[in-house]
Amino acid sequence: MPDLDAYLKALTPESKASLGGWLYRIPHLPFRVGRECRVSVRPLPFPESHRRPDSAPNNDLYLLELGNVLNVSRDHFHIDRQGDTFVIIDRGSICGTLVEGEPVGEKRIGGWKPLHNNDVIIVGGSESRFLFKFVLVADI
Repeated sequence: MPDLDAYLKALTPESKASLGGWLYRIPHLPFRVGRECRVSVRPLPFPESHRRPDSAPNNDLYLLELGNVLNVSRDHFHIDRQGDTFVIIDRGSICGTLVEGEPVGEKRIGGWKPLHNNDVIIVGGSESRFLFKFVLVADI
């Protein structure tokens, strides 16, 4: 089996903003995704980060979700590889994740599902603005 590089392709402007472009190569596995909660969107002055400067981040990709309804958990999911199969693993999120319309985790119960080339990932419920396509490219 050839080596495969995994990418996330943004399908919405919010996804593009979080990736910094339309296509993002996943640099390592596991690749952890969660909500950005270190930046205050309230008018009151809050510290930018509660994390100690020497501590490791909880996520590799942070999704900034604005508004009153939250779909993305702070520790939402991660993408990993088990043998020849890529998988998405829920990290105990509240709303879960939809992969090709099928739920993975929710209500903090966790769960996992194999990921295939061109699977659409919706982070949170169906009304979430964070949609990605999981793309595999063979390293030739």
